[in-house]
Amino acid sequence: MKATLAIIALLVLALGWTSEAVQVEENGLSFSLEAVKRLQELSESSMTGQQNPRMKASTVSLCADPMLPQEFLPLCRQRGASASLTRLAFVPMDICEICAFAACTGC
Repeated sequence: MKATLAIIALLVLALGWTSEAVQVEENGLSFSLEAVKRLQELSESSMTGQQNPRMKASTVSLCADPMLPQEFLPLCRQRGASASLTRLAFVPMDICEICAFAACTGC
C-alpha cells in the first residue's frame, strides 16, 4: 500500500514538472512560459493609451505591478532589467511553444 502511494505521488510530481517544462532564459535567469505570457499581457495592457507601440511600460511600473509573477522579482532587482523585460515582452509565443526560439528550452 505504501509503495503504491509513493508511486502515485512520484507520478503526480512528474506530471507537475513536465507541465512547466518550457523555460525562457534571459540574462542568466530562467522563467516559465506561463510567466512570460503573463508579463506580455501586463506590458500590453499598460501600453493602452500610448500612441507609439514601440514604447513599452517602464520597468518600475511593471516591477511594481502586483499581478507580475513573483519569479520576475530577481530580474527586477538586476541592473539592465528594463532591457531584459522588453526582450521577454517580445518573445514570440507561437514559436516558443514549439521550441524553435533560442531562448526557449525544455521541450
